[in-house]
Amino acid sequence: MFIERPPEWIRRKLNGALFRMEEGGGKRVYLTFDDGPIPEVTPRLLDLLDSYGIKATFFMVGDNVRKYPGLYEDVKRRGHRIGNHTMHHLQGLKENCERYVADVKEASGYLGTDLFRPPHGWLRKSQFSILSRDYRIVMYDLVTRDYSKRLTARDVFENVKRYSRPGSIIVFHDSLKSLPRLFDALPRSIEWLRDNGYEFGVL
Repeated sequence: MFIERPPEWIRRKLNGALFRMEEGGGKRVYLTFDDGPIPEVTPRLLDLLDSYGIKATFFMVGDNVRKYPGLYEDVKRRGHRIGNHTMHHLQGLKENCERYVADVKEASGYLGTDLFRPPHGWLRKSQFSILSRDYRIVMYDLVTRDYSKRLTARDVFENVKRYSRPGSIIVFHDSLKSLPRLFDALPRSIEWLRDNGYEFGVL
């Protein structure tokens, strides 16, 4: 529970960050994908989303965009939103404020977005305060844990079923770690959400 859905004390600590969308009585969720783009996963993922007519938000690592600019352009061309996920996938708690902010700014040179999500979902208050001046800090209401070797695709799908609610910002990953589970868990999750009356929005 602590991992899959951020507790209230974290939401209070990062007051002003976006954890969940206000839906006003509707049933909509927001798919997001972290850590890409990479050729082993992202093109197949884009085709899958196209097959369902779903648009999502991709929080990209700047160094991956540097390596694979064509994938970045393809994500945009297909109508998805882009977010910043640092240049080198830095974990905020392990970096001083100056280095962390500089890494985010470096990624901005490749990404051109006002959305930012910290890798691992952690950043220092000082980092948050500075980055909030230029970016909308987007956290999440549910991280599926599709990256975890300890989970099966069924476990990932069960996390979606258990923790999804109206307005949920849901995190999957277009990464090598998620690959063994993603393309089994994601279609099942999309179909379950649709069967339960959810629509899919873009941040």
